[in-house]
Amino acid sequence: MKSVEMERQVSSFSVRSSRSLLPSSRCQLSLAAGEILAQSLSQLERDIHPVVIISAYNKALKESLEIIKRISVPINVNNDEEMLSLIKTSIGTKFVVRWSDLMCNLALQAVRTVAQDPELDPSVPGVKSVDIKRYARVEKVPGGEIEQSRVLNGIMLNKDITHPKMRRRIIKPRIVLLDCPLEYKKGESQTNIEISKDTDWSRIQEIEEEQVKAMVDKIVEFKPDLVITEKGISDYAQHFLYKANVSAIRRVRKSDNNRIARAVEATIVNRVEDLRESDVGTGCGVFYIEKIGDEYFTFLDECDSPKACTILLRGPSKDILNEIDRNLADAMSVARNVIFNPILAPGGGATEMAISVGLQQRARSVTGVEGWPFRAVADAMEVIPRTLAQNAGGNAIRVLTELRVRFLTSPPKKVAL
Repeated sequence: MKSVEMERQVSSFSVRSSRSLLPSSRCQLSLAAGEILAQSLSQLERDIHPVVIISAYNKALKESLEIIKRISVPINVNNDEEMLSLIKTSIGTKFVVRWSDLMCNLALQAVRTVAQDPELDPSVPGVKSVDIKRYARVEKVPGGEIEQSRVLNGIMLNKDITHPKMRRRIIKPRIVLLDCPLEYKKGESQTNIEISKDTDWSRIQEIEEEQVKAMVDKIVEFKPDLVITEKGISDYAQHFLYKANVSAIRRVRKSDNNRIARAVEATIVNRVEDLRESDVGTGCGVFYIEKIGDEYFTFLDECDSPKACTILLRGPSKDILNEIDRNLADAMSVARNVIFNPILAPGGGATEMAISVGLQQRARSVTGVEGWPFRAVADAMEVIPRTLAQNAGGNAIRVLTELRVRFLTSPPKKVAL
């Protein structure tokens, strides 16, 4: 029971400490968490109570965060040069380093599009959020050049209109988003119909047509140019929509429909009867269908203030596009983390060494048995520079000694980017 509680607290130490850092530093602190657990064993063998050890770890955590703030460089998230130079550090050793400028610009533009900050925009409710997983979708289309990749000011779907004669290009469309089928509503239970006259069959078809027409007429009242639904659209509905000069797209994924709603400032409606004028999206600049390769794609582009976007990646093959997608995800994660916590901590083990030296000095003022766990955290932080020195083929003991002396004689200072 003691070891489980200790492991939970050490994991908390690692996660909370890593909030101020970039993903690479988070991985390093995860390695340090294992070293802290190893150091905890010797503290237990000294008969130090786990509560005392955890208390010392919490004090060490607060001191470590203060040290990180002292040596970190503040980042202006509105400065493109600072943001791009920081994002480049995440893809400097990856496949897309040849197109680093392009990929960094794509990542920064996508993150800024989906970011919501109540401090900058009073109309945004709640807390600051940057949901790149749900609202920044990557569409990979092989068969082009990597330089053709771009971030759309809107949404792109791998869909075509349902009727071949519907309009394929609309400027400033009025868009209605639905989460219901435009089809004849069938009974929930099995129904048998016995037909004795040929006119009865005609009447059944007329009833079906009347129901579908009533739904379409309700939609047409709001004069939409484009109807997008997550469910199906019957042939009758397609015919009536075409006669009303309305284009339609069916069976759109729920996630795509949510992104469209954020991009065009529309509201998804579950029933046609609930449709209101305020639900119609008018934020899209242009709607058009384009054939890329062998497939048709729907573009809702040039949106006024999109809160969701699509990143269109082009490349010679699927394997290359998959690799670019992974590298781009790293770049977007860095940009997102910086928006949440705009500071840059030194790399190469410098931050961990500064924490280690700072905790060793602070441990001298800690009275009682808490001093031992405090020093244990300081020793554990040296695992990062030690491992880096060993992997580089250097003398770990000499390097750590020189680093320790340098940090003691000349404390680190903030240096501008």
